[in-house]
Amino acid sequence: MLRLNILASVVPLAIAALFARGEFLAGPRACIEIAGTSVQIAALSWQAHHNVAFTDDPSHATVRVQISDDAETADFTVIDDIDTAEAGACESNAPPRLVAISRNPSPSDPVIYLSRDGPADYRIFVSSKSLSLLDAAALIVGARSERRRVEAALL
Repeated sequence: MLRLNILASVVPLAIAALFARGEFLAGPRACIEIAGTSVQIAALSWQAHHNVAFTDDPSHATVRVQISDDAETADFTVIDDIDTAEAGACESNAPPRLVAISRNPSPSDPVIYLSRDGPADYRIFVSSKSLSLLDAAALIVGARSERRRVEAALL
């Protein structure tokens, strides 16, 4: 009976530990590296260091991201035609910065208008099996918004 009680108390703790870590199956996740820091989409929104949101109304946007038709004209390009992540991609000593796509952004969060038409703050090209256009836009804006905050603080 004591073994059953111990097992009954350990199983919920193990599930809580997996849930707190934010992933049930460890595996490579899409990431980008900017200035020695890797940036990833957060598995759970509460884990994120940065939040971004999307809008269909360009007047509500704080950042405009244009979908480019070719990689040469893009500021940020994602092309993957492999089934596994490249060994060593986005490895760093620091933990990755996590970006989440929020449905209820705070006033300080970037709001992205994603379209095929210009003008744009960023241009992206995505040909990927694992990364969507929304994910790519969130990554580049989330990574660059931290840099802009630092530059603004220095001015």
